[in-house]
Amino acid sequence: MVNIRELDPSASPLDYYGAELRRLREEANLKQGALGGIIFCAASLIGQIETARKVPTREFSERLDAALGTGGVFSRLVGLVLRSQLPSWFQPYAEMEAKAAYISTFQPQLIYGLLQTKEYARAVLGVRTEGDLDAKVAARMERQRILDRENPPLMWVVMSEAALSQEIGGREVMRSQLAHLLALQEREWVKVQILPFEVGAHAGLMGSFNLLRFDDDPDILYTEDFIQGHMTANPQALREGSFRYDHLRAAALSVEESAARIARVMEERYGHHPEPDGRAVA
Repeated sequence: MVNIRELDPSASPLDYYGAELRRLREEANLKQGALGGIIFCAASLIGQIETARKVPTREFSERLDAALGTGGVFSRLVGLVLRSQLPSWFQPYAEMEAKAAYISTFQPQLIYGLLQTKEYARAVLGVRTEGDLDAKVAARMERQRILDRENPPLMWVVMSEAALSQEIGGREVMRSQLAHLLALQEREWVKVQILPFEVGAHAGLMGSFNLLRFDDDPDILYTEDFIQGHMTANPQALREGSFRYDHLRAAALSVEESAARIARVMEERYGHHPEPDGRAVA
């Protein structure tokens, strides 16, 4: 007899998802293999998700809803599941980020998480991560869904030119990432400014920080150290953060000049160049 792992649906969003999948699959009188055939995946994957050993993707969830006629149950649940894969100390910030009407951020070394491509995010998260890397990447991509809402937050990003030059994941990954930044700037609610190297000392030398503004709640300043993140609505901290951010925006290249700088770095550092034997490399 097969040993079926019993789940406690209240243990976590992932456990609840798995328990619901098993329950609804059995109600439909479908074996794991039969359901897998319908949604184009292996029976073993369904088994792993039903036992909370594998984190489902949004695409998998949408296929489940269509196959089982759930009315979108799994498409709604998967957001909670993926958010639960974020570090526990980061989850409160992610919840506030999703509610923000205006997001402004300064990034001295990396492309901001909401603007990262999947490949870039995998390279960043793969440096040091515990658990399922695929799940961590999926969770970061899930955060970006707020940019596709009917009423997305206004976003203003200032990043150091170092973020463009620091090669993360290889040249092709960086080229795609910078192309993605340029494409995002076509959205009227996303603005990116580059703080060029020639500025020298600047108001963001102490590190990255985010400012979140809301329609009905107090503003929030968010900072991180190498252990965890910190949120505060302290008026003095917000005043200092806003003051520094204004200085950074003033020192940075204009949005149009920034797009030109991104395009130049993309071609000069990550364009297609011939190797000594004449072969082209990405």
